[in-house]
Amino acid sequence: MTTATPGLLDAHLTLLAEALLPYRSSEQLLARWGTELAATLAGGGRLLVAGNGGSAAEAQHLTAELVGKLRDDRRPLSAIALHAETSALTAIGNDYGYDEVFARQVRAHGRRDDVLLLMSTSGASANLLAAARAGREAGLRCWAFTGPAPNPLADACHEVLAIASPESQVVQELHLVSTHVLCEYVDRALPAALAVTAAAAAAPVGEPTAPVRTGVEVVLDGERRVEAG
Repeated sequence: MTTATPGLLDAHLTLLAEALLPYRSSEQLLARWGTELAATLAGGGRLLVAGNGGSAAEAQHLTAELVGKLRDDRRPLSAIALHAETSALTAIGNDYGYDEVFARQVRAHGRRDDVLLLMSTSGASANLLAAARAGREAGLRCWAFTGPAPNPLADACHEVLAIASPESQVVQELHLVSTHVLCEYVDRALPAALAVTAAAAAAPVGEPTAPVRTGVEVVLDGERRVEAG
């Protein structure tokens, strides 16, 4: 009796299972990123995302979830997939070279404290590295989804979610999971973030955030005191 050799699906699932155990430690990072991103978007900031190939598709998936919705209806959130701007992409590539196709758009659209999220299985794409440099120079917070770290993109960004798998397909699959979990955390944190933004907008300009004690400063026997007024 012959034993059947493992099929492609079984082999692939084995690689995925091996990556899942270390991936579970990403929960805290995704929760914090979701809270920070919700605050940024609620305050009128923007998310810029970019990737190449399959990572471009995943980046565009993320922006679709934010501009549209993940589950429940809510206000649209500002998120742009830079690779989807095809006319700008090809014009910049033609005039400045492919390494600049994202960086120039980051300089155009990014504002201080916006978030730039760059996706790459290798973490070595020159155009994403250029985008990270441009983002940091412009004061954006730069995050990355990559494959195994260390890698150049992880080093170029402020923070990274690195998937510990040598298989690029597995890396992309867990990047997709990360996209969905990140959006879940954004949606969870958004109501509180919007409330904070609304309260700040409603407060009169220059109004103190805490009661101010008034009085007259006097000196008695060398001791300085404030007498209530």
